[in-house]
Amino acid sequence: MSLPSPESPESVFTYGAPQLKFGPGASDEIGFDLAQYGVRRVLVVSDHGVAASGHPQRIADQMGRFDIAAQVYDGAHVEPTDESLREAIDHARSVGPFDAYVAVGGGSSIDTAKAINLLTTNEGDLMDYLNPPVGQGRVPEHPLKPLVAVPTTTGTGAESTTVCVLDVLDLKVKTGISHARLRPTLAVIDPDLTVTQPPGVTASAGMDILCHALESYTARWYTSYEHKQPDQRVPYCGANPISDMWSEKALALLARSFRAAVRDGEDRAARADMAIAATFAGMGFGNAGVHIPHANAYPIAGRVKDFRPKDYVVDEPMVPHGMSVAMTAPEAFRFTFEASPERHVKIAQMLAPEADRPSDDQQFLPAVLVDLMRDIDLPAGIGALGYEEADVDDLVDGTLKQQRLLTTSPRPVEAEDLAGIFRRSVQLW
Repeated sequence: MSLPSPESPESVFTYGAPQLKFGPGASDEIGFDLAQYGVRRVLVVSDHGVAASGHPQRIADQMGRFDIAAQVYDGAHVEPTDESLREAIDHARSVGPFDAYVAVGGGSSIDTAKAINLLTTNEGDLMDYLNPPVGQGRVPEHPLKPLVAVPTTTGTGAESTTVCVLDVLDLKVKTGISHARLRPTLAVIDPDLTVTQPPGVTASAGMDILCHALESYTARWYTSYEHKQPDQRVPYCGANPISDMWSEKALALLARSFRAAVRDGEDRAARADMAIAATFAGMGFGNAGVHIPHANAYPIAGRVKDFRPKDYVVDEPMVPHGMSVAMTAPEAFRFTFEASPERHVKIAQMLAPEADRPSDDQQFLPAVLVDLMRDIDLPAGIGALGYEEADVDDLVDGTLKQQRLLTTSPRPVEAEDLAGIFRRSVQLW
């Protein structure tokens, strides 16, 4: 089944990205950067694990040279929840106001800072802004404060995007907030901050980079949508020439450095490649959008049972975001193949230029992904996370709530299609 032809095809695509500073030592210049905005009070947002490395406090301390007073909040929750975000927002309100925010950590810290920034500059409750049908999809009325995103993991691309992701605990669903005003003002990519990232985290986060690039590259083309009025335009506008460029750049870097970064965390060249690949992929999917693997990831992570990932320090069961995205990716791309066979073959060749091309091109990208996942020691499917075929209907129900993502799929996807993808993903190898 193919997408219906629009009566009035879209003719416009949009592109947005933060300012970017990249390179070893780039995080030492944040005080100078913020001083250019006339900033005097800053909240540095991080989590306990990253705070223990000393990076957030070091970044806060160097702001003093520019007469900027900085406080560190290290209460960000790994895989944020509505509860953890409300706690962070309440803390910021109680000790603020602040002129700017700096997020130091993985996507969880960056998304927490986005939520703080939104709810300390705009009225309302967190649920008001969550994407429908979970929330109301309220649009922020007021500009946000400058936000500097400093990733210490190489994966989410949150430093480039307009999205804040969280678990709604009562509903057992993962959802998010999406609006252009959430995009960080400045992304500071310092590869030296990622050297201590352990292999399991590197593997999971790296799969997030990879799926960002693959999904945005295979997303439905922007002209396949109905034409929108200016006030209807959203950050996810479909694959387009600009997003393609960033996705291809990210894939090229991953092809040469992903396995090396997992194998040897001290490989500085591989770490630098992964760091910039994460940002490039974020610049791609932050405009084109992602689709089935990410939509499936929400219920996989949100309905976790007893799984505890290797190399993550957590107090409760959890499935890291990149891992949850990867688990159904091979089967999802087998499903989307017929929408753009040449694109699926091209990205398989980019990722594994030495691999033999199978006689059935539909098997090519899934086989390349399974080989990579096995090499970097990821679980062999959702069965290894504790899910069984009996859980499939529940997982499908969770995925169907992610219509914002599913509309980006290059093929219409129904409940029975998703059920097949989940069933074939219980055991990938």
